[in-house]
Amino acid sequence: MIDAWNAVDEAEVRRLIDVALDEDLRLGPDVTTLATVSAEAVGTAHVVAREPGVVAGVPVAAAVLREVADRMGLQASSVVVRGDGSRVAAGDVVLSVVGPLRCLLTAERTLLNFLGQLSGVATATARWSDVLAGTGAVVRDTRKTVPGLRSLQKYAVVCGGGANHRMALGDAALIKDNHVAAAGSVAAAYRAVKERAPEIEVEVECDTLEQVREAVEAGAELILLDNFSLADTVAAVALCREAGVRTEASGGLTLDRAAEVARTGVDFIAVGALTHSAPVLDLGLDMAG
Repeated sequence: MIDAWNAVDEAEVRRLIDVALDEDLRLGPDVTTLATVSAEAVGTAHVVAREPGVVAGVPVAAAVLREVADRMGLQASSVVVRGDGSRVAAGDVVLSVVGPLRCLLTAERTLLNFLGQLSGVATATARWSDVLAGTGAVVRDTRKTVPGLRSLQKYAVVCGGGANHRMALGDAALIKDNHVAAAGSVAAAYRAVKERAPEIEVEVECDTLEQVREAVEAGAELILLDNFSLADTVAAVALCREAGVRTEASGGLTLDRAAEVARTGVDFIAVGALTHSAPVLDLGLDMAG
């Protein structure tokens, strides 16, 4: 398991698991499993990758199994075969689970929902990280996350080799066009934020080189270059680098253009699709023979 798991709030994870299981069990127990599987039946099942990808969420999947076992008054266990951040091929076993079959089958869908969703985010992030390798730029997530899953999705981004932007609205400031309009100017917005929260990092979204100059002169620590052309990105990076200000490219970015944008010298590439559009990684639960 990668070190980033230490930053995950395990109480929040338990709450999310409870919510997910309640969706499946609020109308009663797993009637299909109870009807077809005897109470005495025990066995082993393997979570298997159906396609290549990067794994994330194995501790969550294991916690789902434990919670289901507790609710049913049973004992079940799991063995991690491929930890979070591991690259897997189709057919690789990620997690093995052992216990009463009624428990394993009741936990199956919730377990796979978490693991597939988070592994999908990690896999998408890894594609960007691979393309950016050697450029000096790092792919970063945004707040465009599935409601309720932000901390886990951002954890999955780290599993895929990316970096996290702010977790919420209070741990860092991002001055956008609406804030500039409300304050009257980039400089006025920057000053207002610093007066209210002098200890936090302030990033300023800029649409033009003139705004970049204004933000740099105001003292911004980080500039978000929104939908800049390559030529303007190069110019903005030069302006910012001279002042010791970091830069982040955003808007309309695609995987096939990522390296080209990164070679302009930006520090970060912001990609909302890492969390709001990543396809789930196809994983299945197969009973051992």
